[in-house]
Amino acid sequence: MEEVKVGERIKALRLEANISLQDLAGKSGYSTAVLSQIENHLISPSLGVLVHLAKAMDVKIGAFFGKEEAQPFTLIRRGEEHTVSRFASKEGVRYGYTYESLGTGKKDRRMEPFIITLEPATIKNDKCNGHEGEEFIYVLEGRIDVTLGTHTDVLGEGDCIYYDSAIPHRVQCHGGVTAKILAVVHP
Repeated sequence: MEEVKVGERIKALRLEANISLQDLAGKSGYSTAVLSQIENHLISPSLGVLVHLAKAMDVKIGAFFGKEEAQPFTLIRRGEEHTVSRFASKEGVRYGYTYESLGTGKKDRRMEPFIITLEPATIKNDKCNGHEGEEFIYVLEGRIDVTLGTHTDVLGEGDCIYYDSAIPHRVQCHGGVTAKILAVVHP
């Protein structure tokens, strides 16, 4: 699998666009400290955070995963490489997300499909985030906790949920056991 360090990619795109960390903080609503930790791969951003950062930088989420959008379609066969981003600090801290981008290379896409592995986080984050768009999640393996506003639920294999992403939300593995989901974001 091709591994992409999304934090480093965010930083490279920010510098390419001549956007300071302070400017990105102002546009995205995240502090310079948090943005620096993301760029240095110390914090794993959720899909919601990636949506906010992409909007603030005026790029598509897919830009954070590398490959140029060049083809009118993308085809990934079983066993072929996916663009993967894992987040962990040098101290072994896990933040709970591994992304496999399934849309990389498709030009003019309006959806961002991912296989996401949700791992138990070493540092717990109970914050819910909302952003423009819609999200669809299908549980492939394990169980996940989903919080949408004041609604909380546990979804198991084969369960799915489709929601307006403006609702503050959080998705994480349930009971400290790794889970895998298909997530499609329409920012």
